[in-house]
Amino acid sequence: KESRMKLSSLAAALISLTLFAGCSTPGQPNNPAIKNPYVGLNLPGVTPQQFAPGLVTTDGYEYGGTFTPDLTEFYYIRSIPDSKKQEIAVLTNQDGTWTETAAFPRKGTHVFSPDGGVMHLGKRYLERTDDGWSELQKLPEPLASLPIMRLSSSESGTVYFDEFKRDFTGAIRYSKQVDGQYQTPQLIGATINSGKSFHPFIAPDESYIIFDSKRDDGYGDSDLYISYRQDDGSWGQAINLGDKINTDAWEAAASVTSDGKYMFFNRNMGSKNYENVDIFWVSAGFIDELRDQ
Repeated sequence: KESRMKLSSLAAALISLTLFAGCSTPGQPNNPAIKNPYVGLNLPGVTPQQFAPGLVTTDGYEYGGTFTPDLTEFYYIRSIPDSKKQEIAVLTNQDGTWTETAAFPRKGTHVFSPDGGVMHLGKRYLERTDDGWSELQKLPEPLASLPIMRLSSSESGTVYFDEFKRDFTGAIRYSKQVDGQYQTPQLIGATINSGKSFHPFIAPDESYIIFDSKRDDGYGDSDLYISYRQDDGSWGQAINLGDKINTDAWEAAASVTSDGKYMFFNRNMGSKNYENVDIFWVSAGFIDELRDQ
């Protein structure tokens, strides 16, 4: 773990870290106009790639890689060396250089609202302020007392979340907002909840939902699936994302960038106790391709 320790030491000192080599060349100034938010990264195609190996992805535990909707910040969860605790690290794109700007104790599984104004953390949340983020707040009832692990919200304010209990009972529910009040949560439907389903990611317009589940048609452990909303408002069959994305390992916790180009997810790299989990990203072109089928 020596490389991980060195990386953590740099992070603790908040030393500028660059995701890519050659972001600037001696004698050539940096271009402050960033037209491509992924500048310098080796972009993935239909085959998933580990995200930012050596900086973000290491031989330790990294989870929940997510860009903010404006694509200027990247948040992810990592284990703290020589500790059982975890933290959320933040990388910020500053004139073409990705720099670690913050790290704070993990308080849940982060998912951003479509407008970037809220960081959902299960049944708790933070609101974006002029100075960063607000104090940690709790969602009101009927959500506050539920065993929520991951919660994702749509542009309309409807939230989709999983039920996580000690017996690993998984079911996805949703709750609409009416006059600013969350309504009684409802199960999303049998096509999605026919297996134990976790970690929902809802499209901003609620046209599709991506989640993970362990099913008879899968490749082994938990796989990633997608379901599309039908014309009558129901949810279509759960479609396995296929063997380019899913393996016999645990794949889970997907999210799609706000530009619709890439999906991030996690994969267990053979560790028995999930001590080595990596963040992957892949082209999100499959979303339209599977919809057309």
